[in-house]
Amino acid sequence: MYNKKKSTGFLLMSLVLSFALLSSCASKKEVVYFQDASNFETLVNDYSFVPKFKIDDVVSIFVSTLDAEASAPFNLFRGVQEGGVRPEQVDYLIDKDGEIDFPVIGKIKISGLSPEELRVMLREELSEYLKNPIINIRLKNFSVTILGEVNRPGTYEVNGEQITILEALGLANDLTIKGMRDNILVIRDFDGTKVYTRIDLTSKQAVNSQVYYLTQNDVVYVEPNQSAITSSSLDNRATIAISIASILITSTVIIITRN
Repeated sequence: MYNKKKSTGFLLMSLVLSFALLSSCASKKEVVYFQDASNFETLVNDYSFVPKFKIDDVVSIFVSTLDAEASAPFNLFRGVQEGGVRPEQVDYLIDKDGEIDFPVIGKIKISGLSPEELRVMLREELSEYLKNPIINIRLKNFSVTILGEVNRPGTYEVNGEQITILEALGLANDLTIKGMRDNILVIRDFDGTKVYTRIDLTSKQAVNSQVYYLTQNDVVYVEPNQSAITSSSLDNRATIAISIASILITSTVIIITRN
C-alpha cells in the first residue's frame, strides 16, 4: 500500500528544491555606492579635470568685436543671408594631424589644448587684426556611451564641457541590481590609442579617479555582478530541475490517484 503522507512530503520537497534553485539575490555590499563615506565628511578632489580637444572633434569657434565688419572674415558661414536670417555657421573638424584650417590665419594645431588654451592662442594670433576680440568656443560632438548592466544603455549627448560618471549613469537610468558597482570599466580614446581604466563606485575615493570626469566619446561598461553570473549559470540547471520536478510531481499524482 502506497503511503500518501510520504508521497505528499516528497512532492513538497521537490517544489521547494525547484524554487531554491531559481532564487538568488545581491548583497547590500554589492549595490550601495560610496559605502565608506561618513556623515558630513569632506573629501578634497586631488584630480583637476580640464577638457582637451582630440582628433575628429567638431569645434565651433565664433569671433566677435565691436566692429562687426572687422571680425566677419574670421567666421565661416554656409549659404547667403536672406530676410534677416543669418546663414548656418560652419564648424571645424580636427584632422588626423590635430589641426584645423582657420580663416586668414591658416592651419593651427589644437589637439591636446583645452578650450581656454585655444582661446588664448587665438587672441594672440588675432591681435594684429582685431582689437579685444571675444572668442566663443564650444565642443559640438561631446557624447558618451553607456553599456552593460544599466537600465537604459545607449549613446548620450552631453551639454557643456564636462560630465561625471555618476551623471552619465544617471542618463542611463542607473545600474540594474545586477550591475557590478566596484569594477566599472571606462574605455577612453586618445587620438587612436585606447586606454582602459576601472573605477570603484562603492568607495568615496572614486571622485579622485582619472575617469570620474568623462571625456568626449568615452565608453562606460558595467559588468554583471556575482549574483547575475550565478543566476545565469543556474538557468540551465533550473530548467532541468523544473522538468525533473514536473515529471516527479506528475508521477506522484498518478500514483496517489491510483491508490
